Parts: sequence; C-alpha cells; structure tokens
Amino acid sequence: MSFSANIKEELAKQISQARHCQIAELSAIMHFCGQYGQDSDGSITIGFQTENEAVVRKCFTLLKKTYNIDVGVGISGAMKEKLLAKFGSLSEPVDSLLIKNACCRRSFLRGAFLCCGSMSDPQKGYHLEFVCSYKEQAEQLKEVIAQFDIEAKIVPRKKYFVVYLKEGAGIVDLLNVMEAHVALMELENLRIVKEMRNSINRRVNCEAANISKTVHASTRQVEDIQYIKEHYGFSKLPDNLREMAEVRLEYPDAALKELGGYLNPPVGKSGVNHRLRKLSELADRLRA
Repeated sequence: MSFSANIKEELAKQISQARHCQIAELSAIMHFCGQYGQDSDGSITIGFQTENEAVVRKCFTLLKKTYNIDVGVGISGAMKEKLLAKFGSLSEPVDSLLIKNACCRRSFLRGAFLCCGSMSDPQKGYHLEFVCSYKEQAEQLKEVIAQFDIEAKIVPRKKYFVVYLKEGAGIVDLLNVMEAHVALMELENLRIVKEMRNSINRRVNCEAANISKTVHASTRQVEDIQYIKEHYGFSKLPDNLREMAEVRLEYPDAALKELGGYLNPPVGKSGVNHRLRKLSELADRLRA
C-alpha cells in the first residue's frame, strides 16, 4: 500500500465526536467527491466518486450519524430540503459557517484529503496535493490551510486546480492538523534518516574534495622542488627552505601540520605553508 493510501486509511478511521465536526467533514466530502442523483418520484440520492472503499464507508457512516440517512434510500420532503440548504451547490465552496471553528476546519481538511488528496512517496520527495475541480474550492482550501499557519500554493493542471505543499515541515504540520499521527511519525522518521544521509554525503564529499585538493597541492610542491633540485640545486637555498624541500620530498603525502613536526625546530602549519610557497615562487621564476 502506498504512503498516500496509508494516510487515507488512517483518516478514514477518524470519527469526530462532535456533530458539528462530523458535518464539516461530510460537507468537504460532499463538495469534493459527492454528487446528487434524482429518482423518478422526485427524491434525491447521494453518491460519492471515489475508488477507495474505506472512504465510501466513512461517507455513509457520516450520513447515518449526522442525518440518519441509510445507504440506498431516496431522500425527499423536509430532509431533502434540509440537505440541499446545508450543502447547497456542490460546485461552490463549503458554507463558511460550517467551518468557523478550528476543530471543524481540521475535520474539513480531513474530508478534503480523503476525497481529492494524495501524497508522493516521501522516500523520493515531499509533495502533498489536493486536486480540485473548481477554482473557488481550491482557494477556500488554501485559505483554510493558511489558518493553521501552513503555506500552500495553487497551480492550474489541465482542467483542475491543484493546491499543493512541497516543504517537508509544512506537510508534517498538515498531517498533524488532520490528525494522521501514525503517518506523521513515519514521515518524521524518514525525514530524519534522509537528513542524516544527506549530512553524511555532504561531509564525505567535502572530505573527498579536501583530500583531492591536498593531493594536488602536494604533487605540485614535489614537482617544484624536483625542478629546483635539478636546475638550481639545494646548496643555494637558505637553510630553512633547503630543510623544507628535503622534508617534503621525503614525505610527499604528509599534511602541512605533519610536515611541520619533521622540521628542526618544529614549525606550525602557516610557517610550512609560507616556506612551500617560497619554493614554488622560486620554481616559477626558474621556469620563466
């Protein structure tokens, strides 16, 4: 099962205790994947466009809990008018009065994700999105998410409007808002492992670059000293540079600090670097 399916499976099991939260979640489900039908006697039916059986079960569970509506029963009379007044046109945003409380907004987001939400495999990248059929619904969804201090963006995609998040921290916060705590912990664990792996890779790359740089510098220094030895002679060098040249030839792979320890008296890293630079400058003049 995909990570996205795991989130939906977890959210489908969440049933708010408060009726107003149940109605808020049901309103999201109705507007994002619900549809009205009409029987020959004028009564209406309610259906949901989703392939997830757990989502379908929750939809009808909420209808039963909130309005005592059973599966496969036409709705007419006062109940029909009540439902139409509550949910209105399903192509319009949800009535703001239904999501005025923070707890109801949480339920609303939960219902929206069940219907039109998805998340990529966090092993490959962080991307959570809601695919909306209408621009106004996408804007309302973005606004509700923003009320929890989470930044989402909207982008058109063919005939749809996609509300999306790409930051790992924002996705973690949204999962927490929707109360998908198991998925949240799994994502956090994956983020920690990924960040540790990236940190290790950066460190290894940095060390490899430093080693490469040191080897390159050492090779150039040895070449310069050999050139001086052949075209100038060590006997003409000052004592400190002659000793430095001899030590570098004897220890071609040693680091600067290590080279300084072989000198008599020992010299610090900056002193070794200064002497080697003097030798390189002399080699350049000789070549010129």
